[in-house]
Amino acid sequence: MAKAECTPKWNTLALRNRKTCPTPEKSFQTTFTPVSKDKNSQTAGHLAGGDTQSSNGPSGQFLARESIESPSKVLLMLVAGLSFSTRLYMITEPPHVCWDETHFGKMGSYYINRTFFFDVHPPLGKMLIGLAGYMSGYDGTFPFIKPGDKYENQNYWGMRGFCATLGSFLPIFAYLIVLELSNSCTAAIIAATLLIFDTGCITISQYILLDPILMFFIMAAVLSMVKFNQQRYRSFSASWWLWLVLTGINLAGALGVKFVGLFVIILVGRNTIWDLWRLLGDMSLSLVDIAKHFLARAFALILLPLILYVTIFAVHFVVLNKSGPGDGFFSSAFQSRLIGNNLHNASMPEYLAFGSTVTIKNLRIAGGYLHSHWHLYPEGVGARQQQVTAYLHKDYNNLWVVHRQQDNNSQSGNPDLVRHGDIVRLEHKETTRNLHSHLHEAPLTKKHFQVTGYGINGTGDANDLWQVEVCGGQKGDPVKVLRSKVRFLHRATGCVLYSSGKTLPKWGWEQIEVTCSPYLKETPSSQWNIEDHINPKLPNISLSVLKPNFLEILLESHIVMFRGNSGLKPKDNEMNSKPWHWPINYQGLRFSGVNATEYRVYLLGNPVVWWINLASLGLYLTMVAVASIATQRGFSLGQQRIEHSLVLVRGGGLLMLGWLLHYAPFFTMGRILYFHHYFPAMLFSSMLTGLTLDILFRSADLLLHPPYSYWFQRAGQLLLLFSILYSFYLFHPLSYGMTGPLAHEPGSAMADLKWMDSWEF
Repeated sequence: MAKAECTPKWNTLALRNRKTCPTPEKSFQTTFTPVSKDKNSQTAGHLAGGDTQSSNGPSGQFLARESIESPSKVLLMLVAGLSFSTRLYMITEPPHVCWDETHFGKMGSYYINRTFFFDVHPPLGKMLIGLAGYMSGYDGTFPFIKPGDKYENQNYWGMRGFCATLGSFLPIFAYLIVLELSNSCTAAIIAATLLIFDTGCITISQYILLDPILMFFIMAAVLSMVKFNQQRYRSFSASWWLWLVLTGINLAGALGVKFVGLFVIILVGRNTIWDLWRLLGDMSLSLVDIAKHFLARAFALILLPLILYVTIFAVHFVVLNKSGPGDGFFSSAFQSRLIGNNLHNASMPEYLAFGSTVTIKNLRIAGGYLHSHWHLYPEGVGARQQQVTAYLHKDYNNLWVVHRQQDNNSQSGNPDLVRHGDIVRLEHKETTRNLHSHLHEAPLTKKHFQVTGYGINGTGDANDLWQVEVCGGQKGDPVKVLRSKVRFLHRATGCVLYSSGKTLPKWGWEQIEVTCSPYLKETPSSQWNIEDHINPKLPNISLSVLKPNFLEILLESHIVMFRGNSGLKPKDNEMNSKPWHWPINYQGLRFSGVNATEYRVYLLGNPVVWWINLASLGLYLTMVAVASIATQRGFSLGQQRIEHSLVLVRGGGLLMLGWLLHYAPFFTMGRILYFHHYFPAMLFSSMLTGLTLDILFRSADLLLHPPYSYWFQRAGQLLLLFSILYSFYLFHPLSYGMTGPLAHEPGSAMADLKWMDSWEF
């Protein structure tokens, strides 16, 4: 790998390390050196360190920066060319749905069709995918039913191309970030090379997914933060404001795509707190100046991202104004704002009456509709009677008929209203079985009782009777449709009808468990409202008064998303991975194809790249420890070693913290996890590798004398480059597609590359 460390001026080999580029010490002293009170003056901070302006001041830094620009621009163009070419190559292959394109391609279609849906992530990523599809001529008609469905004549390339374009910026951002942190073109090019030729980064960038969009905003936020740090001696200048505002915009973008964008917010927040603490110790600044700095950061990094984040949801709600598959996750009031929903501008009887056909919705967010179907509970799960669940979608099996304790079929005229304290029998309209409970334990919530469907055509027993209780009501109060919070108390056992929020196994169609709780405390899980109400014998009223305001639907959306995320538990026989698998590249993900006749794409990192990254994490910690011990023991390291130590501690420390923040939290998460969750952390790991290996190569003269140290340095760089390129040559079919026998079958071209038994390509 050709060394391009800011154009060193060689006089002799003995002077090989003298460079005209700015030293990391001068670059990083901005982190700790007080800022001048005069935003146009840059001398005070340097003089505080005992340096003169001529040697370490702005003019010296300008000349040094000028000396790095020529090679860095050439290398940046090379990085950009390679990055875009590797990501956009074969972007239309395979011409069928791959992995989670099923979800996010479909959600892009929903935006084009303005159809409301529910997802556990904030909406920005899907909005951008939908916009990219719309701008490229996609009409939103493809159903995205399952992986393998042929796109045929659909313009899917625009959505894939958009994601690939954002993914192409990741090596570019990595190059610029490492260049700023180390002032070494070699370190920057190593980091960029690791990402350009990583098969995993290529694969995850080429499909209609949220990951490349999320990683784009994460890396853009880090780059903006690092660039802003370099503007400390130009406080409140145009460039200072530019990078500060861009940091806030990208933070909003990261959080607007996925909630894991919070990790980069923490990273930037830590940097900002340290920066403000440093300013507080600068005695040349007045309290008014410090207040201005604080307010500027509060505006750009808190208020602006918050405004943008809320704006994303405002656009989301305006665009998705039609009823769709996500309605049932939300309250009745929320649904009343959606065109096409049965509650939108609807009218229905105001009060519940005997003989009415109704749907009964749990008031717990994402608690679901009371639901039943013909399937029975399996052997060993309570009584083998008909299942009763809570279902999050509109469905005919959500309908129930309200009967008296003993029906009087001779009733004529207006039916009697159901009132607080009345005893009712709820008959499932489709199966004619009654809502029933008994002393058998519930399937998942063992301290609760099982709820079933029992009897047929109105016949049953005393365990089918429920007492209606209007929360906050008194005996005789009528039940208002949509407005009344109602509980159903089981007469025989004294328990209360309850939606636990727990997802049943596959035998329960992964619907939500309904139980009868012996704990009578009023909670949303035990409270219900009557939503759909059909009774032709009663007069109707308009429901337009139910529409909620923006803040109410914003809050409800977040509650639903948080509960949806917490409900993403591993299911029976579903493939998932553990966080300790990820850095070692233990197991990949099938994006497409499972047999020899199909076009196969397999998400797996370039093993050489990933294992170098893994080794570099330990190497970095070792080098920092050695440098710290040497300093503590008073060894004379020399100016160059001090510079290297500063780069390792400050620049490397920032990247190590970024890696930890984007990786360690997954060990605490109970939700289902996949390999692709590691890729944001992998970006930081690759940048840290570039910085660490560069300093390792440049430290060769600790063991070898010139010219051997120089030869060793060049040999190490070339070996690294060759290893990355050759491994990419070997494993590139993982990203661009494979056909023929699987790796474990005879005659497979990939057989010799199955280095780990857990790889399934």
